[in-house]
Amino acid sequence: MKKIELNIIALANSESSKGNYALILEEQNGFRRLPIVIGSFEAQAIAISLEKMQPNRPLTHDLFKNTLEQAGITVTEVKISELVNGIFHATLIGRNADGTPLEVDARSSDAIALAVRFGCPIFTTEVIMDQAGIILDSPSKAFTNKRGSLSDYTLEELEQMLRQVLAKEDYESASKIRDAIRKKGEA
Repeated sequence: MKKIELNIIALANSESSKGNYALILEEQNGFRRLPIVIGSFEAQAIAISLEKMQPNRPLTHDLFKNTLEQAGITVTEVKISELVNGIFHATLIGRNADGTPLEVDARSSDAIALAVRFGCPIFTTEVIMDQAGIILDSPSKAFTNKRGSLSDYTLEELEQMLRQVLAKEDYESASKIRDAIRKKGEA
C-alpha cells in the first residue's frame, strides 16, 4: 500500500472540541490536509519540540525518547495506520538494538510527538486520506513542508507567512513570525 508523507503545518485551538487542539497535517506532494484533534498535553509536547524549546527537565515524550535511545532502539517513521470510530491509530516503526524491525501501536498524538523528537517522517495511507482528508484547491504557500522551527525559513518565506496570518487575523502567530523576521534581520 502506497504511503503518503505528511508535514505538520499548524497546531491551533480546536473549534469543534473545546479544550483540545487541532493538529493539521498536509500531504507533502499534494493538496490534502488531515486534521487530528488532540489533547492539550500532547499539543504542548509537539509545540515545544517543533519550536526547539528546552525544558529544564525532560517531559514525558523526551523521557520516552531518551529511554528508547539508551536501549539502542531507533524510531525511523510514524504511520497513521487506522481510523476507527473517529479515532486515529498510529504505529511507531523502527529498529531494535539488534537490528530487528520494531512496530509499536500508539495514539496518533503520542506518535507524532515522538516523530518530531526523532526527526522522522510521518506517513498515512490513501484510505485514511479518503476517509478523513480535506481537499484544497492548492496547497498553502506559507506552511507547505513545514521545517519545524520558524528560524528554518528564509526571510521571504517568513514575510509571506506573516501576510497570510495577518489576513486571517491570527495575531498570536503573527507576533511569533515577526520575532523570527527580526532575528533574521539581526543575523
